[in-house]
Amino acid sequence: MRLRRLLIANRGEIAVRIIRACREMGIETVAVHSTADANAAFVTLADQAHAIGPPPATESYLKIPAILDVARRTQADAVHPGYGFLAENAAFAAACVDAGLIFVGPPARAIEQMGSKLGARDLMERAGVPVVPGARPADQTEAGVKAAALAVGVPLLVKASAGGGGKGMRTVRDVSELDDAIGAARREALKAFGDGTLYVERLVERPRHVEFQVIADSHGNAVHLFERECSVQRRHQKVIEETPSPALTPQLRARMGEAAVAAARAVGYENAGTIEFLLEGDGEDARFYFLEMNTRLQVEHPITEEVVGVDLVRAQLAVAGGEPLPWTQAELSQRGHAIECRVYAEDPRQQFLPQAGKLLLYREPYGPGIRVDGGVQQGDDVSVHYDPLLAKLVTRGESRDAAIDRAIAALKQFAILGLRSNVAFLIRVLQHPRFRAGDIDTGFLDAELPSLIAPSPDSGSPARLHAAIAAAAWRAAQPRSRTLDANNADEAATVIARDPWEALEGWRG
Repeated sequence: MRLRRLLIANRGEIAVRIIRACREMGIETVAVHSTADANAAFVTLADQAHAIGPPPATESYLKIPAILDVARRTQADAVHPGYGFLAENAAFAAACVDAGLIFVGPPARAIEQMGSKLGARDLMERAGVPVVPGARPADQTEAGVKAAALAVGVPLLVKASAGGGGKGMRTVRDVSELDDAIGAARREALKAFGDGTLYVERLVERPRHVEFQVIADSHGNAVHLFERECSVQRRHQKVIEETPSPALTPQLRARMGEAAVAAARAVGYENAGTIEFLLEGDGEDARFYFLEMNTRLQVEHPITEEVVGVDLVRAQLAVAGGEPLPWTQAELSQRGHAIECRVYAEDPRQQFLPQAGKLLLYREPYGPGIRVDGGVQQGDDVSVHYDPLLAKLVTRGESRDAAIDRAIAALKQFAILGLRSNVAFLIRVLQHPRFRAGDIDTGFLDAELPSLIAPSPDSGSPARLHAAIAAAAWRAAQPRSRTLDANNADEAATVIARDPWEALEGWRG
């Protein structure tokens, strides 16, 4: 069935991304939005747009009846959930199907199975996919969980079955910490998920986080589109992703890819998803373990598109319409290197506090090998109600070093005024010797954070701030842009060639 009209149950840059794919395919788009997003970019780009509630997501983007009502009134034949909000909500997927709509994603049963960490772990073990050594105690009393933990041995993790984003998870390095960890993990799990079921796993020290993109159709075909390295993260949230991973050999990549496809087949998966692994060690002696499956498109999907040369959203829509996959495994390969930097409205020096306010100046970089998936425009109000992601900067190069160099140069051209951003922080991460060497793991940012957020000399001087604002006004009228933030003079002092401030060497961050 060829899709005719698609409702996008999301907002921001992913809604824009889906709309652009639909335009190429001749599919009409319907946007739903909160009152806070009435003038947002995705609303103006869609063929139709309908308000569904006030700014809080619980009263708009998470209101299943309101979304389905718009789908009915507009005679949409499919719904794309994007990521976040209802994307991994099995009840929403089932409700779409019950309403006669095509859900652009996996079957509800697959979402439900992979949403339970314990259920997913059991399923992966049966499918022969490696899992971290651990135990799921049938006895969920404190004594039962403690006994299971002692059998696994420290160091270990106490984890919530329904967990995500680090919630309901505690690290235990000494047996004396067990009682407190079990109690705290259960309380947090009950509060966040309404489910206090716990399990225990051996703690993998200094792992890498490597995920594999998979996609399957309704004709029995399933492939992987290689890996993404996601180890640069804080509080279990990814900051910079890249592909290929600098840690994988061709042989290890093949083994992990086969395991990812086996995982997708084991759950009867359809459409796009991601199998996430923990990688321990280096080279052919490295061991990998199933972590979880994200039953949706990922934020970082553009780097796979750039290196493999595919359009994942287009493939999603085709598969949802009943078409077979457009490529076989043998036809897929990697070429070059790509990096994605998540540009947030946040203050790295204030514990990454999200920022809200008006974007007085917003200029995206451009040039060969530069792609920006953005969801905001100059003059927009960045709301406190949603994730502060402004855009995803993606750069591609013939080598990893070339992609990094291009990302740094592009970030220096990313002009943002009116609120603080993490642009200067991203530049420092990319310039860090450990990142340049590929010597990263999931603890990299925590270990190196002091040097990544340290202010430069004179960063707070009034003269420096005034000069940066004056430079911003000058640059706003020029054909090329750069990174400037009127609220942070240190971040505002990154300058490109032929800028009148270029000669002021002491003012460059």
